[in-house]
Amino acid sequence: MHRAFWIAALFALLAAPVARAADAPQAAPPHVKGLFLTTDYPSVAARAGETTTIKMKLQNYDLPPERVALSVDGAPKNWNAVLLGGSTPVTAAMPATNENVAVNLRVDVPANAPAGAQHLVVHAKSAGAAVDLPIDIITGEDLPAQLSIKAKLPSLNGTPTTSFEYQFTVTNQSDKDLLVKLAAEAPQGFQTSFMEAYGTQELSSVPVEAGKDKDLKVKVTPPANVTAGTYPVAVQASSEGASADTKMQMVITGQPKLKLSGEDDRLNAQAEAGTATPIKLTLQNTGSAPANNVSLSASPPSDWKVTFQPDKIETLAPNQKQDVQALLTPSAKAIAGDYMTTFRANGGGDSTSSDFRITVATSSMWGIIGVAIIAIAFLVLIGAVARFGRR
Repeated sequence: MHRAFWIAALFALLAAPVARAADAPQAAPPHVKGLFLTTDYPSVAARAGETTTIKMKLQNYDLPPERVALSVDGAPKNWNAVLLGGSTPVTAAMPATNENVAVNLRVDVPANAPAGAQHLVVHAKSAGAAVDLPIDIITGEDLPAQLSIKAKLPSLNGTPTTSFEYQFTVTNQSDKDLLVKLAAEAPQGFQTSFMEAYGTQELSSVPVEAGKDKDLKVKVTPPANVTAGTYPVAVQASSEGASADTKMQMVITGQPKLKLSGEDDRLNAQAEAGTATPIKLTLQNTGSAPANNVSLSASPPSDWKVTFQPDKIETLAPNQKQDVQALLTPSAKAIAGDYMTTFRANGGGDSTSSDFRITVATSSMWGIIGVAIIAIAFLVLIGAVARFGRR
């Protein structure tokens, strides 16, 4: 018991310095003390008529926290130079001991600014320290071509019959107008075309003004036999050695596709008036997803009857066939001739129909009865002639 107590106490003593070190403020590097104003890029190129922003840090090493006045001078006439803390103009900052404060210098360069280098100086001054940071802003130099591209909705869902449209923005980050070539990479069999965001004219390149954006879209059409899955699409914009690309994807969900046909693809049958005639049908799912709860129906002529065996199919898998028998009974009053009957299958998000030509023949019994009636009428006529003819 006592041994465990002393082990725990020793562990607490060893851990305490580590905890104190973790909680302590960041220590200054050896032999460094004072106030420092730094930036990663003290000399930058800017385009006339636009705004450039330079990021800086005000660092306090081993000094007590105190108010530090901030200012900038050296900006030419008609130039606007302002110091920002976040997005708000500031004239002072107060970094804690061994901490830093982010400060941005935003410079609005007028459109008529002459070519050359302009020297600005950012001042930071407290009661006990002062520091200056020279900044050079160079105008009139040609910036290398630079492009960026960003997709608005990089992932879309749809079916094999969907035309996927991805909207994206191309930004010309150089100081001159560019003719930007467009290219797309999609799986084999997929068709791609580029258009302006709200246009229909297909294009392969588009002009983009210096420092401007262009909203575009790429239309991707899958092949008819595509299977369900996730497919990648890549779009590239290029001009004068500069290029940018973005990757997108399409998620294709399966879709059933029903097909209804007669035996051996025949679309005709023969039937007898008043008699039930079986017609063999084949229902097939040529799609990429199961067809569920498929029901069968028909539109026959008036006073005809049609029933199906079976009349409903719970599930028909992709590429699966199902034999169906339609029991068709023409009206007993139907006269001989050709009639049209439509058979339908509906369910699982798809439907199909087939028109069958039904050739109806009258019943042979009615023919016998007709012959008998004629024979009787003939006999009656002969008897009448024989009886009344003697007179």
